[in-house]
Amino acid sequence: MFQEVLLCATAPSVNTGTGLLALHDIQTGTSLASFKQTSAAAHCVSHVETKNGLGGILLAAQSDKALLNIFSFQKDQLMSKMVIPEKLCCIAVDSRGEFCAGGTTNGRLYLWEVASGILFSSFEAHYRRVSVLRFTHDGASLVSTSDDSSVSVWSMSRLLDEELQAEIPAPYCSFTEHTLPVTDVSCGVGLFPSCRIFTASLDHSVKIWDLSTRCLLSSILFPQPITVLTVDPSERFLFSGSQDGSIHQVNLFRRRTDATNMRGVEALGGGGMSDVIRLDDDETAHQRLISAGQPITALSLSMTSSQLLAGTASGQIHIYDVESHQLLRSINTYRDKGLGITSLATFLKPPDLFGHVSLGDGGAAARDADPIRPVAPFQRTKDASARQAHEVSIMLPIQPSTTRYFQVSKAPCPSTEELLREHQYFVQVTDGANTSNVASLNSRVSELEGELTKLREQLGRAKGLNDAMWEGVVQKVLNLDGQTDGDTDKEVGERSRKRSRTVK
Repeated sequence: MFQEVLLCATAPSVNTGTGLLALHDIQTGTSLASFKQTSAAAHCVSHVETKNGLGGILLAAQSDKALLNIFSFQKDQLMSKMVIPEKLCCIAVDSRGEFCAGGTTNGRLYLWEVASGILFSSFEAHYRRVSVLRFTHDGASLVSTSDDSSVSVWSMSRLLDEELQAEIPAPYCSFTEHTLPVTDVSCGVGLFPSCRIFTASLDHSVKIWDLSTRCLLSSILFPQPITVLTVDPSERFLFSGSQDGSIHQVNLFRRRTDATNMRGVEALGGGGMSDVIRLDDDETAHQRLISAGQPITALSLSMTSSQLLAGTASGQIHIYDVESHQLLRSINTYRDKGLGITSLATFLKPPDLFGHVSLGDGGAAARDADPIRPVAPFQRTKDASARQAHEVSIMLPIQPSTTRYFQVSKAPCPSTEELLREHQYFVQVTDGANTSNVASLNSRVSELEGELTKLREQLGRAKGLNDAMWEGVVQKVLNLDGQTDGDTDKEVGERSRKRSRTVK
């Protein structure tokens, strides 16, 4: 049975102690697993789900050290601790788990391949701290935001191009319409560049960008600076949170009535830089406001977009109903431990999660069927020889005789001798059958030759009749023309004789 889980990351509110990563049941709030010995700040946690026969992993960049901790869903202990070139303030992993990007406080951007650890890119992407990194859903581009109020979109094909490794990468596009640091970004569903991105900033605005046209679509102004953002996958609405504990819902579609009093639905905004939507001017804005009472540090939506999850600086996780804004439940596990929520994400419960593999379904075999995803130590400097060799280790999953979730009854497979015997029975030809087939073919050929002779005779007779008819028609036409000419000569002679008499 599929079960949705919530991944939350915590960090100490003060510089004492360590945080952890934890998985909770989104319906009950029960803790399913925890991964300790890690403290990750906002936007410093990423995950890869268990799929394609490989176990999922968790990546957490440490806020106080140049370390990257990696956990596997199959173990509660630290899987790997990597030393990276410098401290990362944000990380991101694409949906396939192939590439990992990291940003630093001085504006540098790193790009590694997870399976080989090869460092493909390392360059100055921004003038100030890189605040957020996001891959588009197809993994074809990387979006980076910074405290210098800029947003840059990088094409992965250019960052991975071997011929461009010696050049400074140029972004696919850059947006500079924000006036204060950008705090969060969300990528819409769609293939790059046919998708939209949403950016939040301390300048009280959320801006919507279209990557295909590389232009600003709309700006939404809020009463408070926006620190976190989450967008419905179908782009029907978005939620934004701020430090004063307020969460605003903005519907991206609105009802309209045309000149014929016909009601319909239209998209919000789309007018470019001049299109500014102010929530202060919206009379129904207070109806879409949620007050949590604590600074909002993380926002996420359930997989069905029916529940809103809000993490606070005090360590609480509030779960609201999207339709009614009613508080359904709160997870207070970290409230009295001096931990704040730094990240939230929802996905299906990993089938290989430690402590939750059913022995009745072949627990040991099921765990062997999902080997741990290979993760090589990340390089600290670019190495041209490693890129040229470019060896990637891939672990092929074991194919079990029965599936993990249900039994499949299989009929016994016939032996090779049985298959050969059946094949010989269908393809064998006896001498009697061969003689009868030849005789029938010869008789058939004789019949066809006789029919062909008859057809030729009939064609000759038809051709003779056609020639006779054609000759008769031609002769008849010629005779009619001769009679017409004779009558005309007689009439001319009679008229000439009449003129001669008149003259006399």
